Amino acid sequence: MKQRIYIDTSVIGGYHDAIFEMATRQLFERIANKEYDIYFSEINDAELVNAPPQVKAVKDMIPADCLHFIETTEEVKALALLYISEKILGKASRNDAYHIALATVYRTGCLVSWNFKHIVNFDKIKMFNAINLRLGYPLIEIHSPLEFLKDES
Repeated sequence: MKQRIYIDTSVIGGYHDAIFEMATRQLFERIANKEYDIYFSEINDAELVNAPPQVKAVKDMIPADCLHFIETTEEVKALALLYISEKILGKASRNDAYHIALATVYRTGCLVSWNFKHIVNFDKIKMFNAINLRLGYPLIEIHSPLEFLKDES
């Protein structure tokens, strides 16, 4: 069974970013090889609306049989708002809260992001998981694309 991962929009944008492109492109090679089931949401789509065409096209690189579109349910909304009310994230980071809640509620097991301030952050991950466990959700792993590099030695 393939690992299920939710990718946030920063990973899509990282494909064409000089700082992040190497690791992002290697992750997308693995995605193209169908190593993962990829979860994508309406939050991603909304964040991509004003993106340049070449960034929007990155989503199309995900094989159709590996791409799963997930929706923002009331359960997702409640969890995202709890992350904000518990002050893990501020109101301005609402979409980040939704990304984490989507990955949690749909039990993807892993969220991949380049957002080190609000998402891939050791202290915040502990707090997200404390809430998740309190509510009966499994732990969510949160990683950057760097952690998906293969050791070719």
